[in-house]
This record gives sequence, structure tokens and C-alpha cells, in this order.
Amino acid sequence: MKVLILNGSPRVNGNTTLAVDEMVKVFEEEGIETEVVRVGNQAVRGCIACGKCAELGKCVFDDVVNEIAPKFEEADGLVVATPVYYASANATVIAVLDRLFYSAPFDKSFKVGAAVAVARRGGTSATFDELNKYFTISNMVVAGSQYWNNVFGREKGEAAPEYEFPHEVHRPRERADRTAEAGAARVDPLHSVNRPFSVGKHLKTEQETRKNADQSGRRFVLDG
Repeated sequence: MKVLILNGSPRVNGNTTLAVDEMVKVFEEEGIETEVVRVGNQAVRGCIACGKCAELGKCVFDDVVNEIAPKFEEADGLVVATPVYYASANATVIAVLDRLFYSAPFDKSFKVGAAVAVARRGGTSATFDELNKYFTISNMVVAGSQYWNNVFGREKGEAAPEYEFPHEVHRPRERADRTAEAGAARVDPLHSVNRPFSVGKHLKTEQETRKNADQSGRRFVLDG
């Protein structure tokens, strides 16, 4: 199993990176492979609605978006972490996600998505909602928490565990998985960001669900 993590911060070793590092640690403890791609410091233009991706099978602008697409297809889960600017994700992150989700032709159903928003004070809830829309429109499963996946800190290191690293990222509690009944896959996402996707067990459940969906030729209903 593998999780792709997009780090949307332009700052080296900033608070977004601290949050990403915490998640990587726990994924590794659970035996889940991770790959982190830093996109926040790259020059990425937005979608121009040219429609060429329908012909090419990839974005017409051959940059980091096309590099990420095959990694996303291979991965079982996607984490998007971003700093908050004016109650929104980093504009570079939005440009990447707009083009990635629109131009990548593969089926994203039942992959698991998690969003993490990092800010000094406000705007995290709006950003969290903004990122989750990419998952929900793609029939992905969103990994939740007992609270929204927010991290707070302005200067580098302020979000470290000894400062303001929140419970939902640094000291999570796991929820029990609920499995399929009567042909409907009941998925209970992880109680915390730091153990997204109920970690290994949840991803295994998703793999079985996708396999069964492919075999039966129909989509399962997720009501968890």
C-alpha cells in the first residue's frame, strides 16, 4: 500500500512540512509506503480549459502535474497539505489540483483522500472544505477526524509538538473499521489526521471494495 503526499508549502521546513513529517512517521510505523512531492515552491500555471487533455491523456503543460499523475494513479491514498493564504489554499496547490484531477484520465473511485490546512489563526476550515471538494467530486473516500484537520503556527517550528501541534495531528485516536454488509461497503475514516485512512486496515478495505466493484460492474454505496 502506498500514500502520495503533496506538500503545498513554498517554505523549506515550515509548519506544513512538520505536519507532513508527523504523518509520514505514522504511515511508516504501519508499514505503509509514502512518497512526498513538494509542489508549493514550483511555478505551476492554472488550467486554461483548452481541452487538450482529452486528446493527449495528460495536461498540455508538461510540468509537475504530469509527473504527479502516474504516482497518484499508483497510490491508494492522497494527502494534500497546504498553508492558508487569505482563507484559501496556496494558489500553486489549487493550480496543481485543478489540472491534476481534470486531466488525469484514470478512475479515482475509492481512493482515500485527506486534507491538512496550516495557518496562524483563521481560514483553515474554508481551506479544508476547498481541498475536500476535489476528493468528493471524484468518488474518493475522505479520511476524517474528531475535528477538522487544522495545524496552527506562523513562524517556522511553531507547529512543533511542544508548541501547538493539535491532538488531531500529533496524538490521534483510531476508530474501529466497519466492514461491508449486504453489498454496501461501510467505511469509517480515521479518527485523526496522523493516522489517516484507519491506516493499513482502511486501505485494505478500500482495495477489496474497488476490486469487488470492478468485478461486479457496479459501484458500491459508501455510507460511513
